[in-house]
Amino acid sequence: MRKLISKMDIPLFIMMLLFSIFGLIMIYSASSVSTVIRYDVPTYYFFLKQAIFISAAIVVGFLIILPLPTKRYSALSWPLVLGIIASLALLFVKSRLIKHTGPAISWYDLGFFSLQPSEFAKTVLIIFSACFYNTLQKRKVKNIYAYLIPLGFGAIISGLIIMQPDLGSAVIVAGIVFLIFISIPAVKNNILKVIKIIGLAVVIGVVALVYMGGSILNKMQLDRLNFKNPCQRYTEVTGYQVCNGLIAINHGGLFGVGLGNSTQKYLYLPESHTDFIFPIIVEELGLVTGVIVILGYMFMLFRILKIAKESETLRCSILAYGTFWYLTLHILINLLGILALIPLTGVPLPLLSYGGSYTVNVVIMLFVVQRVNIENKINKTNREIKAL
Repeated sequence: MRKLISKMDIPLFIMMLLFSIFGLIMIYSASSVSTVIRYDVPTYYFFLKQAIFISAAIVVGFLIILPLPTKRYSALSWPLVLGIIASLALLFVKSRLIKHTGPAISWYDLGFFSLQPSEFAKTVLIIFSACFYNTLQKRKVKNIYAYLIPLGFGAIISGLIIMQPDLGSAVIVAGIVFLIFISIPAVKNNILKVIKIIGLAVVIGVVALVYMGGSILNKMQLDRLNFKNPCQRYTEVTGYQVCNGLIAINHGGLFGVGLGNSTQKYLYLPESHTDFIFPIIVEELGLVTGVIVILGYMFMLFRILKIAKESETLRCSILAYGTFWYLTLHILINLLGILALIPLTGVPLPLLSYGGSYTVNVVIMLFVVQRVNIENKINKTNREIKAL
């Protein structure tokens, strides 16, 4: 284990720990009011659960992810992707069966832990794409249509997630699969054919939305497309939460009102410890801290991208590159949504927002990137030995 740890990307690991600790502090602060008033649980409830999620994920990372060679992922990729599709399909069936008694559901209640297949779908699709494309490259497959298979699975999974309904996660799943797809060398070499295929898919998608938009998207999702000037719609659902987020950011100023002193967390922001954790951070600790958080994310993403570029196999490169886009899309969609620059879709911030399934997946994928870095260093050492 010591040899493995010595080959980890230490700056990336330190940043993961710092974000996790800071996230725990802010989750405790942001949820300290809602836990008592809304949920009728102790003030440390969400803090404790998040600490357990992070600790469990780190233990799994050290004991399973770091020692496991990425070439072993191939045996798991197909069962995992088929299992995710089955679990999402079952949720869809369950939501339709209980539609008359309640809203659609997007998780399995396991007691202490609510398992969200949509969050695990992002991790599974990154692993599946990495293994699938690596196999195609090894076999020197030139048929560009074979490279569309992960896109097909991504489309199926995105469709099932939209029906939950969870438009934000569906967009991220589709984005991850597509961005991985266009990074493949074989795809770049057949760019004209790929553009034609994508163009046809876009036309079909637009036609489907035009004729089926009312049945694909529910009223709440359609209303969220009206995202500009939220404070002019303060009394409406589409404006209330975003406007309160902007009020929190404005209230914080440069240096904040002090840790624990937020006023917007007094039920003005219903999701203050999840999707809207960033406005609480800025309100309590100031815009300067908010900028530092963004710079910290940029540094983490830079380290992940560096590891991706140093990878010698397509599998390892996609694992790191997919994680890069996984985090990037979550950061962009969350921050742009709360700033009213895009429709609010309700996705969490990596390592800062409360959320069991999401937090576990982010930590696991960061350990996968660490495993990729370990293999990069092992390969480099082997090359140097052969060169002697």
